[in-house]
Amino acid sequence: MLGKLFRDFMLIWTTVDPIGNLALFAGLTAALTREERRRVARRATTYAALILIGSVVLGQIILDAMGIHLLSLKLAGGIILFLFSLQMLFGSFESGAAPEEGRDIAVFPLAVPSIAGPGTIMAVIVQTDNDVYTVPQQAGTAGVLLLVLLLTYVLFLLSEKILDVIGRQGASILVRIMGIILASLSVELVMNALGIGIWAGVGKH
Repeated sequence: MLGKLFRDFMLIWTTVDPIGNLALFAGLTAALTREERRRVARRATTYAALILIGSVVLGQIILDAMGIHLLSLKLAGGIILFLFSLQMLFGSFESGAAPEEGRDIAVFPLAVPSIAGPGTIMAVIVQTDNDVYTVPQQAGTAGVLLLVLLLTYVLFLLSEKILDVIGRQGASILVRIMGIILASLSVELVMNALGIGIWAGVGKH
């Protein structure tokens, strides 16, 4: 159980990428007051939590209704997460784009796609597979998700101080380290999916 919770934490942490989002948050809220920045940080993490918890609860139900096997999702998710990690490693990863005038930056680009991006949604659905994990294990994964979002909120509040300490180059290095970890986790997802698929095929013969 502890091993799964640790893997869940590392996977969700790297896909949410709070460190990588610090510069984006600081840049988008540079002209706001401290109280306005706090409100933006609170709304962004709350919206992201609603989206991701919704994915945990309804994601597999929707996939089953569409006839998509979770094994296929694991394989696709592993590939997508691997490509995501390559973007982080080679510096082409961008957490979001400049918002249009009148757009709520807490929704776009902070909540989506910066925090609750496709990679994170894919990860939480895969890690709460009803056919593999028990209800307590799924609840543990949801708890880990909320913990990561809480840490993201705290980091957003401290974004200016943190960037002053580590600098933007330091943040860039941390993003690449997280990219290496995410690449390893995504390869494991693909290998597990292929291994299960092969054994399932052998069992039919």
